[in-house]
Amino acid sequence: MSLAHGGHLSHGHKITFSGKNYNIINYGVEEETCLINYEKVREIALKEKPKLILSGASAYPREINFKKFHEIAEEINAISMADISHIAGLVITGLHQSPLPFTDVVTTTTHKTLRGPRAAIIMCKQKFAEQIDKAVFPGMQGGPHNNTIAAMAVAFKEAMQPKFKEYAEQIIKNSKKLAQVLMDNGLKLISNGTDNHLILVDLSNKNITGKIAQEILERCNIYVNKNMIPFDKRTPLDPSGIRLGTPSVTTRGMKEKEMELIGNLIIDTLKSYNDGDKLNNIKEEVKKLCKEFPINY
Repeated sequence: MSLAHGGHLSHGHKITFSGKNYNIINYGVEEETCLINYEKVREIALKEKPKLILSGASAYPREINFKKFHEIAEEINAISMADISHIAGLVITGLHQSPLPFTDVVTTTTHKTLRGPRAAIIMCKQKFAEQIDKAVFPGMQGGPHNNTIAAMAVAFKEAMQPKFKEYAEQIIKNSKKLAQVLMDNGLKLISNGTDNHLILVDLSNKNITGKIAQEILERCNIYVNKNMIPFDKRTPLDPSGIRLGTPSVTTRGMKEKEMELIGNLIIDTLKSYNDGDKLNNIKEEVKKLCKEFPINY
């Protein structure tokens, strides 16, 4: 998926290892809906005949149909690969379509919605296992970090508990509520909402860029990241959008009521970015909210 349309930097962007070593052909989203057009993906695949088709995204707020991607790959005898790094916690709780068991190779990080350490796992069909194992070690990695492996085990154990599904369900509830508050206050969201944990805000009709918005919100202890939006006319270093998500605030115990407050604080910050006193007041409101919902383990 094109980086500008929501794909991940590591999925073949020219400045990365994959982009430098492989011939990458991008697909994207429709300009009107900002959704993936699977028939267009199929048309590209039939024309280009790639050896591998990679699904998954970094900034796509809607559900991905992994089954359709696999069917397209099957049609041209390509390997199907899915990167579920962002949505793994939603996938394992049945809140997002799973790429398993049909997809050939599935990768995921273990942080993000899985709430584990910064690490990753690769799952694949048996016929690819030996090649992938050798590519990882000795091909690309050295000795194992046993502390990280132990942390991953703890995260996986937590993810098997009934409470984890409650957490994942609340992530989506919070995300939808926050999205609605932002839209009700005049912000434009890519695809007009979200199905998952993340929200992509289009600021192109405002007098503020994604970079400035990120910096001003950070001054108030609200952390988002600047982000390209589909068909962005600005650059990746100073794009037209910001991306935000709800997993961490959900982990702290916040629910829809707090999403309404957070949404309004974001709106107030973006409206008052030249008013230092107002920004200081918002920062204190954020501190107060965080103290009400400490991180407890």
